[in-house]
Amino acid sequence: MADLGYDYDLFVIGAGSGGVRAARIAAQAGAKVAIAEEYRVGGTCVIRGCVPKKFMVYASDYGRKLDEARAYGWDVPEDASFDFPKFMSNLHAEVDRLSGIYLRNLSNAGVDVHEERAELVDANTVVLKETGKTFSVNKVLIATGGEPWRPSAEELPGVEHTITSNEVFKLEALPKHIVIAGGGYIACEFAHIFAGLGVETCLVYRGDTVLNGFDWDVRTAVHEGLKEAGVRVVTQATFERIDEVEGETCPYEVKLSNGSTLNADVVLMAVGRRPLTDGLGCDKAGVKLTGNGAVIVDDASRTSVPNIFAVGDVTDRIALTPVAIREGHAFADSIFGERDWSFDHDDVASAVFTQPEVGTVGLTEAQARKKFGQVDIYKTRFRPMKNMLHGNSERVLIKLVVNPADDDRVVGVHIVSPDAGEMIQMVGIAVKMGATKAQFDATCAVHPTIAEEIVTLRQKWVPETEPA
Repeated sequence: MADLGYDYDLFVIGAGSGGVRAARIAAQAGAKVAIAEEYRVGGTCVIRGCVPKKFMVYASDYGRKLDEARAYGWDVPEDASFDFPKFMSNLHAEVDRLSGIYLRNLSNAGVDVHEERAELVDANTVVLKETGKTFSVNKVLIATGGEPWRPSAEELPGVEHTITSNEVFKLEALPKHIVIAGGGYIACEFAHIFAGLGVETCLVYRGDTVLNGFDWDVRTAVHEGLKEAGVRVVTQATFERIDEVEGETCPYEVKLSNGSTLNADVVLMAVGRRPLTDGLGCDKAGVKLTGNGAVIVDDASRTSVPNIFAVGDVTDRIALTPVAIREGHAFADSIFGERDWSFDHDDVASAVFTQPEVGTVGLTEAQARKKFGQVDIYKTRFRPMKNMLHGNSERVLIKLVVNPADDDRVVGVHIVSPDAGEMIQMVGIAVKMGATKAQFDATCAVHPTIAEEIVTLRQKWVPETEPA
């Protein structure tokens, strides 16, 4: 890169998935790059999100698998037990290994890594808060991600007794009774996790049905699945206060807005996340933010300041790790490489690791009806073959949303099923390519599988009453 008198061509604030990818690609293109991380290299996904959470999902699912194994002829002891401390030790060892890989990859690419908090002094100056070192920088990439949101003590007396999805990975013992606030994907995933590990679990949600924003059939299926998994689901209620009760097995008493009281030894707040920009210095640099603190960017991830960019959860576009990675890669290629491109945020497939999983891509039925007017729906609910031998009543949902005005293009696919995340990754390719229902129909099924239903749905679903 040309020497413009700056200490760095690029300074990345935040070493999560998006920031790390951008730093590596820019350095490989010849830029002089630094990255700063105040907590641990790897960010939310590796340290306190996707990776450790998925390990907890796997662990919780084994209890059910042991029961299934008996029906399939395996002699499984009835007194099989779960060693939570051993599991957590193994989990953190793997997280440490992955964080180390991220750090080595940055070093191997020639990126200078500063393991302390960085803040903006102005548009071209960054300061490290612990050592006080300052650097002049040509370009800045903000990739600080997000953090769990909790109400204040004035809004919720006793909130200091709660934990968030950050602290859940620091538990030293398995709770006996856990109360979870929230109805989003994080709340639902952890409700399934703890119920699967034998914890008495209660989910408290202010709405009627969990997973607001998802397709209605998916929401209904997951809501029913929580109850089938043994989770007590309390709807149309919020926390009013949390009190500490001395001498009790469950030391916390949660009072709800509906007048009822719950007891727990762990109270988990999973009521949303917010972009992590507090104290970052965006105001000093002239970077404009939304009301909730998200960095405002254009399609090229450029902020209101020409030399400052932002990617990932801090922009509050699509809060998914693979999206942050693509945004970071596009930024680095466009600014420091030889390819100018931006990430397309349409038809991004995603999964929710409830049990069973949710896989979704494209528009919900409601979104499609609002956008196109008339749509065709193909859906099925059935018990998968695997459940027949051990009498599991769990059902699968597969739903296709089709736009008849556009050559019957499939504009949405929604799955609630074991391995739905694996299925939706493949289906996402077809939806992204604009595949039609006829092309789905022309694809030969793989039998016997759950996924074969995706290409064998022939009968349009007709509602008993037309949707509003």
